[in-house]
Amino acid sequence: MIKKLYLPLVALLVLAFSSCSKMGELDPSYFTTDPEVLEAIGGKVPVTITGKFPEKYFKKNATVEVTPVLRWDGGEAKGQPAKFQGEKVQGNDQTISYKAGGTYTMKASFDYVPEMAKSELYLDFKIKKGKKEYTIPSVKIADGVIATSELPTVESANAAYAADAFQRIIKQAQEAQIMFLIQQANIRASELKSEGIKDFNKKVVAVNGDKKNFKLNNIEISAYASPDGGVKLNTGLAEDRQENTEKYLNKQLKKGEIETQVDAKYTAQDWEGFQELVSKSNIQDKDLILRVLSMYQDPEQRETEIKNISSVYKTLADEILPQLRRARLTANYDVIGRSDEEINAAFDAKEDSISVDELLYAATLTQDNARKEAIYKRAIEKYPNDYRAYNNLGMMSYAAGDLNAAENYFKQAASKDANAAEVNTNLGLCALCKGNVADAETYLSKSTGANTANEALGNLYIKQGQYDRAVQAFGDTKTNSAALAQILAKDYNKAKSTLSAVKNPDAYTDYLMAIVGARTNNADLVKSSMAKVAQKDANLKASAQNDREFAKYANEIQ
Repeated sequence: MIKKLYLPLVALLVLAFSSCSKMGELDPSYFTTDPEVLEAIGGKVPVTITGKFPEKYFKKNATVEVTPVLRWDGGEAKGQPAKFQGEKVQGNDQTISYKAGGTYTMKASFDYVPEMAKSELYLDFKIKKGKKEYTIPSVKIADGVIATSELPTVESANAAYAADAFQRIIKQAQEAQIMFLIQQANIRASELKSEGIKDFNKKVVAVNGDKKNFKLNNIEISAYASPDGGVKLNTGLAEDRQENTEKYLNKQLKKGEIETQVDAKYTAQDWEGFQELVSKSNIQDKDLILRVLSMYQDPEQRETEIKNISSVYKTLADEILPQLRRARLTANYDVIGRSDEEINAAFDAKEDSISVDELLYAATLTQDNARKEAIYKRAIEKYPNDYRAYNNLGMMSYAAGDLNAAENYFKQAASKDANAAEVNTNLGLCALCKGNVADAETYLSKSTGANTANEALGNLYIKQGQYDRAVQAFGDTKTNSAALAQILAKDYNKAKSTLSAVKNPDAYTDYLMAIVGARTNNADLVKSSMAKVAQKDANLKASAQNDREFAKYANEIQ
């Protein structure tokens, strides 16, 4: 009888001790992460964790809080915890079966800091059972963080250049008109004494006499008759007006010993000029007249229909038609600017007559940065309200790696023209260098039209984790940043081609090439590229020791 009671009692004691025992340590094999090695994307380190509670592990009256923690030497970052509950717990968390166990998925995202390059991802477990709380050992589930997207390639980007508007040859024209009376073609003496004709003749003489700074190309004569009257009458009038004007002009040219081409033509009925004058006027029934012109193409029918608008025809005859009885003279000539030698000499001599565009152009004539800087500073001194010299000095500082000086110049440029596309592009680049992605986005929204706007946008998209969009923005640009975007978008052949074509390769160019080698399992490329890095930047070479990109290539990066 005693023996029969002993066995059930032992079973009850085992069950009791089992239900009271603590939940034990979990093996890392119960967990996977996506990605397997963590990676910084858009300033964040995202990860999806899949975990499993094994069979007969999760106590029926227990709750478990699981917290992802990214740890590095001297710091850590915690992700959002997830809670799970046993079958006998009343709550809204995911229930895990004691007998069958259960799987779960949780997401975490950490704000990237450089120290994360050498870090490890753990899961911390806090268990509550009744009134008791305890922890079990943390479980390491991943290594991290690949931080290739955070490489400072934007610092070697091309800042936007504010161009000069210098033109060696500028086309100009001087115009004058000779007016005629109705149904007459003779040129009146009063017309030849008008200020317009006097100025025209003076300009032609001046242009012809200064062949160093001007070139007279030709003079055009366009004679017209107003559209009232028959076509035959107006054709004769227009033709006579052309001939009389041409005779007058040739006489003037001969008198001044001026040789140039004269191109003459006439228009019998100037309906085009009529329509333009009517559209700009405030006369009564203007819209009706314009509608008639659009409805009828035959000249006689047009004239008849307009004359039928009796209320307005007198106004037309008094105000519009007389302006169409004319001959227009146009002298076409070129203004010839200074030669490169003359512009350089004018700068050296500190000539006061040198224009801002000549100064900005002079800066493009030299590869000597000291002279270039002196030219821009002279432009600022002489033309302090023009933003372009400030911007271009900033561009030079940016290229030299002096970001503080560059930003200072760009801000001065913005104080002269806050909407200039080049200035906003460059302030956007400075913001990206400082990690201020939101500010960069604001600046670059106003960069349209700048010569490196797309390149700047490509750098912005890298910081935002939009790699395909970055590749598209860079296009055929051959820079470190363009290659970085291609690496992040996993187009390694294109990245290798881009890096090989970088005009002035630096240590980061070679470092990126080493990453291409690592991602394509090319140990020789890793080794040769890292040797170049060591020659150019010992600190960057040393940082490769902690870069997860080279986890499999310890021998090649030594």
